[in-house]
Amino acid sequence: MGKKSIAEVGAEDLVQAGLSPDEAASLHTQLKDAIALSRRLPPTTHDGAVDVWREITARRLLRPSHPHAVHQLLYYSVYHNYDESSYGPPLFCFPSLVVANALDLVFAKGDRIAIDMPMTEKAVIIYLAIILGGFVVVSIADSFAPTEIATRLRVSNAQAIFTQDFIVRGGRRFPLYSRVVEASPKRAIVVPVNGEDVQVQLRHQDVSWKTFLAAPLHLPRPSNYTPVYQPIDSITNILFSSGTTGDPKAIPWTHLSPMRGAADSWAHFDVQAGDVFCWPTSLGWVMGPTIVYACFLTGATLALYHGSPLGRGFGKFVQDAGVSILGTVPSLVKAWKSTDCMKGLDWTRIRVFATTGEVSNVDDDLWLTSRAYYRPVVECCGGTELASTYIAGNLLQPQAFGAFSSASMSVGIVILDEDGHAYPDDKACMGEVALFPINMGASDRLLNADHERVYFKGMPVHNGMQLRRHGDILKRTVGGYLAVQGRADDTMNLGGIKTSSVEIERVCNLADKNIVETAAVSASPATGGPEQLVIFVMVKEGFKVSPKELKTKFSRSIQSNLNPLFKVSAVKIVPRFPRTASNKVIRRALRDVWKQELLETQSKL
Repeated sequence: MGKKSIAEVGAEDLVQAGLSPDEAASLHTQLKDAIALSRRLPPTTHDGAVDVWREITARRLLRPSHPHAVHQLLYYSVYHNYDESSYGPPLFCFPSLVVANALDLVFAKGDRIAIDMPMTEKAVIIYLAIILGGFVVVSIADSFAPTEIATRLRVSNAQAIFTQDFIVRGGRRFPLYSRVVEASPKRAIVVPVNGEDVQVQLRHQDVSWKTFLAAPLHLPRPSNYTPVYQPIDSITNILFSSGTTGDPKAIPWTHLSPMRGAADSWAHFDVQAGDVFCWPTSLGWVMGPTIVYACFLTGATLALYHGSPLGRGFGKFVQDAGVSILGTVPSLVKAWKSTDCMKGLDWTRIRVFATTGEVSNVDDDLWLTSRAYYRPVVECCGGTELASTYIAGNLLQPQAFGAFSSASMSVGIVILDEDGHAYPDDKACMGEVALFPINMGASDRLLNADHERVYFKGMPVHNGMQLRRHGDILKRTVGGYLAVQGRADDTMNLGGIKTSSVEIERVCNLADKNIVETAAVSASPATGGPEQLVIFVMVKEGFKVSPKELKTKFSRSIQSNLNPLFKVSAVKIVPRFPRTASNKVIRRALRDVWKQELLETQSKL
């Protein structure tokens, strides 16, 4: 290519290319340093030439202000005598794989490494580097209290955790590292929320992000990395879904799970190259990894907003980033609508809205879609263990607010009557949904529970197939649309976060020594919308307390010990709970009581 090799280029050549003598001398000195740092192989060899060019670009030795002749001189000199017939075209742009190399210096292949931080670009890089290196991501939401973090670290046997020193929301800083430390992780790598240095005192076994990244720089090729190839059923990610008897279920994702999630996004949201996809979420929840793969496996751009999505700042980001697909949860839409914070913003580049996590409110979705000339709002409902949806809207069928137009791509479902028999597919009905047993990407194991017992035991056989349990109550309308009516088991969705009655009750029972027992249920208002958390409580005889006082105590206990995002909507003091013959609380009956009270209140209004 060039007349000289890069080692032969002198300061006088740079002057002839258009630099001043001083500029040429400075650049020549830096160039020699770059050649020396790329060391290991002579710059005249293939790998040596690639390493030299990588070093030149990484150090930004060539500036946009330099004459083009200088760029030509160095590029063609680096690849002097380069043999394209043997090695293919010369490379000019290289992703940095320092994080994967840094992981290799500390961890053994297969180690489980947690991430507990907001979904920033660094969090996504860490997530992908862990998987690239043959390690396993442990997903933990940054909203969790220390006890919940500790449970997930214990269940997954995580060897370390990536976290952030603080979280910034609305201009305020909230501690995150200190909360993680209370969970006693074996080791933490701490990313600064701003700048290069963390702003907290670290434990002796913990390191800053800056120190972590510096570790592999002594390697011969710190930016080079060979991916670890594994069988398709190898675990890449451990996510959690609340169980009903204590510890959350540890659900392993394999290499197949991301393919399923990305395929669903393509089929139902029409995600494709050129799209800008934004969904405010976290790597601690199923939508975090799902949107990462949905973008990178389809060629779409992932849009990440650093801050709270509740305010106008997020809406302006959506406008300025040219977001074409926007994912939401119903409570988020309700907040936008009620505060009118998006007024005057241009969201007309959005071509698809998506929503999940809660029951949608018709009027809120009417407001949302009106922001973009009534583009479709695609409802989707699935599960962490499915790595996908099982019912969803799509762009090929007419859509109705708060409804799902079909089962998801390749998924078979039936709705069961009270005797466990499937209703005809064309019949309007309501009952527990059951899934066909084969779903690409769905779990086939749990790390801390019996997968067969949790998802299959006791389920009926349909057309020769053992059906899979999911737990939702579905209503099929005239015309074949589907609507979620709640849970058949004792789990609930609060603000898009799945939790269990048992977890809520465990902390509420300890809120006051005069509490005999609590029962936690959730229900959506008759007009639709997010589920509301209601605590039924039995107190000791003679104990005088108001529901308002208990609501304050329960809220404080839940937010301190479980999740600060959970809110108690109401407390109802009762003399006794409805129970089964085996003395189990019938939460469904309590849920019906509360729904009836909501309905009566609405009627009076």
